[in-house]
Amino acid sequence: MTYIGDDILDELEHKLKAKDFKLNSLLEITKAINSNKGVKDLLAIYNFILKEQLSVRKFVLYIRQDEGWKILSKVGYKGKIKDIDIEQDFTKFEDITVIESSHKESINNFDVVVPVLHKDKHLAYLLMGGIKDNKTANNPIVHLNFIQTLTNIIVVAIENKKMAKKSLAQERVKRDLEVASEMQRLLFPSELPSNKKIDVSAKYLSHSIVSGDYYDYIKLSEDEFILCIADVSGKGISAAMLMANFQATVRTLYNYKRFELEELVTELNQKVFDSAQGEKFITFFIAEYNAKTRELHYVNAGHNWPLLIQGRTTEHLNKGCIGLGMLPELPFLNSERITIKPNTTLILYTDGVVELENPAAVQFETDRLESIVKSFYPLSMEDLNEIIFSKLDDWRATKRYVDDTAILSCRIF
Repeated sequence: MTYIGDDILDELEHKLKAKDFKLNSLLEITKAINSNKGVKDLLAIYNFILKEQLSVRKFVLYIRQDEGWKILSKVGYKGKIKDIDIEQDFTKFEDITVIESSHKESINNFDVVVPVLHKDKHLAYLLMGGIKDNKTANNPIVHLNFIQTLTNIIVVAIENKKMAKKSLAQERVKRDLEVASEMQRLLFPSELPSNKKIDVSAKYLSHSIVSGDYYDYIKLSEDEFILCIADVSGKGISAAMLMANFQATVRTLYNYKRFELEELVTELNQKVFDSAQGEKFITFFIAEYNAKTRELHYVNAGHNWPLLIQGRTTEHLNKGCIGLGMLPELPFLNSERITIKPNTTLILYTDGVVELENPAAVQFETDRLESIVKSFYPLSMEDLNEIIFSKLDDWRATKRYVDDTAILSCRIF
């Protein structure tokens, strides 16, 4: 019969207790994660395990954030830790490392660095102190692998929470953008006329969910109507929201009263400047047509010059002013009145059309657009717009559209 000494029994019992403790700790952490506990609660459990159960009296946990490294938890240290640069001082460590000495005073306060990596990415660093002086049987040095595992679980859980929160925020933004896009769509004319007097058609391609281009047809009477097109500088939500507000303002002003074009453009300039404070501006073309007098009255506020094609003659409608919102007051404002001949074509477009590049980085340009319009002159405006976009697709080949692209075509009989 073999007898086991008391020392061996004590050691086995200690190992069993340590194993049970580690399992219980992992179960407690896992339970907290599965029950969707917050970061504060997870850190409270983590700190308790390290400090009270593993006797780590001094430790600091650094975690990587979008803006850089941040202290997530600090126990046993008072005041700020000033001279530690995680990127410079610790990213070279990929395994648990004992700190022997350093020229930085703050680093010398620590004994061990425990790195946390996930898929070769440095997520966190746990710095522990007071371990070398710990003479107890439960010195944390014997639990370093477990501490690394525990820290890894906590940090990955926090990282997942951050990603889930970011994903949720992105989903909210996406839903908001979809609502904004629907609101914008409702501000575009739902129907465009095609009759014996005029044929109007539009085609539009948005670069993103919300757009920065705008076109409109506004009927004033049986013989009068407004055509307009606009483009906002820049991209993104703020640009799209500025344009949506502009769309609504144009409609509201016309519903309120009849404006002279110069008066309307002056009012719109003030409203755009007040909204954007000079950070963005809107190029805008607006024309008012009277079928009885056959007079077209227009103002071009810094927009791409529309094409007015009468037979073989092309006019570029370029009289007007600077873009709206560039300055609180327009330094000059001109307009032009033109008598329209039968079977005249008016093409309004945004810069997404003429600035579209082919694989050789050559832009489509206005001359090509004019040539297409003249070549397919007999077509309806809807068919003509389809041809134009087909030519744009051929031109860009494998390249993507990088801007909102809009065309508003009008044939005046």
